[in-house]
Amino acid sequence: SCGNGSLYPTKVKSRRLRWDVKPSEMANNTLNPIRAIVDGMKLTPNPDKPMIALSIGDPTVFGNLPTDDTVIQAMKDAIDSQKYNGYAPSIGYLKSRQALANFYSSPEAPLTAEDVILTSGCSQAIDLAISVLCNPGDNILVPCPGFSLYKTLAVSMGIEVKLYNLLPEKSWEADLKHLESLIDERTSCLIVTNPSNPCGSVFTKEHIQKILKVASRHCVPILADEIYGNMVSVTEHHCPSLASLSSDVPILSCGGLAKRWLVPGWRMGWILIHDRNNVFGPALHQGLVKLSQRILGACSIIQGALESILNNTPQSFYNNTIGFLKSNSEICFNELSTVPGLNPIMPSGAMYLMVGIEMDHFPDFKGDVDFTEHLVTEQSVFCLPASAFEYPNFFRIVVTVPEELMVEACGRIREFCQRHYRPSSCNSNDLDQ
Repeated sequence: SCGNGSLYPTKVKSRRLRWDVKPSEMANNTLNPIRAIVDGMKLTPNPDKPMIALSIGDPTVFGNLPTDDTVIQAMKDAIDSQKYNGYAPSIGYLKSRQALANFYSSPEAPLTAEDVILTSGCSQAIDLAISVLCNPGDNILVPCPGFSLYKTLAVSMGIEVKLYNLLPEKSWEADLKHLESLIDERTSCLIVTNPSNPCGSVFTKEHIQKILKVASRHCVPILADEIYGNMVSVTEHHCPSLASLSSDVPILSCGGLAKRWLVPGWRMGWILIHDRNNVFGPALHQGLVKLSQRILGACSIIQGALESILNNTPQSFYNNTIGFLKSNSEICFNELSTVPGLNPIMPSGAMYLMVGIEMDHFPDFKGDVDFTEHLVTEQSVFCLPASAFEYPNFFRIVVTVPEELMVEACGRIREFCQRHYRPSSCNSNDLDQ
């Protein structure tokens, strides 16, 4: 307490004799698996071939996918209004939250402004959702392969991560038996990413209902990472939100402007609180409000533009983006399907395609990291090894590159594989000889 001197203890405290300042356990326990793997790779492109990076999940890097003019205009208007230069409430302006509630509300999953928390990007939405649901010593269930940030955040908070498998032969559906076997009394959250990064897969309505049944049986709430929601290229995949199919499992749905509106640097995300039977109740809502006060909310100018962005972006903009991603995915899939030793898996959404490597046909390489490293050295094409997603012997391609670069990159990958492919499957003992 601050007070007069007589309150200070008189006993002599031992004095530190030397400086000893170290980073905290939280800092030391914060690891990004993608950075760890990529930073350890020797990436020296072939000087005779211009580099094509198919590795970065940022649709803006090549300049071929600008956001819509209405989105830019909404930002200009928000700045010019001079109304959004001050602090917003930490959970976001009521008007902006109301606009999101209106935009995402459906008869099966109604939303009010109260159910919306604005965040600094979808990654902060995920951070708040994990923080409000989990205590140190709890565990969360995370898809494998899956976005690496879940683990980065959880481990730094002392939360155990249990990986449940997605099945490539079933278009990356969740292995429900495996998922259910991982649940115990300390499981505080199930993360479902749909559409998927890194797989580009989209769950069917039936499969989502099966996931919800497992969560319901064990009373485990769901964190739905739906940042790629509505970015679905296959017409029969309407991609319902998890909340629209949930009658009794409460869901925190995380989303943002980054991917669908092609502005990841604007850092505007949100949590949509879909309570069921008052399981979350006012206490969880209040918990999210308190946590949002740690960084005082998302950027006020983008909040000011949000209503206009949601209401004025034309459907044609969304359709053009999806059409481009679908066409590029098909080009990439068709090209790589005929390359010996590669097994691409056709995506249905998001911006990614996963390619399996039959490693026994490529004895020159130790694994996917080695394979993708040499692909850079020889062909100047960089794909992300799926070891970064804890899923060895695959690599991820980002399909947002301009079409001619996609065609060129696939041609180079073909050339690389033809050079290193060995038809007879070597047994592992022969590899060292």
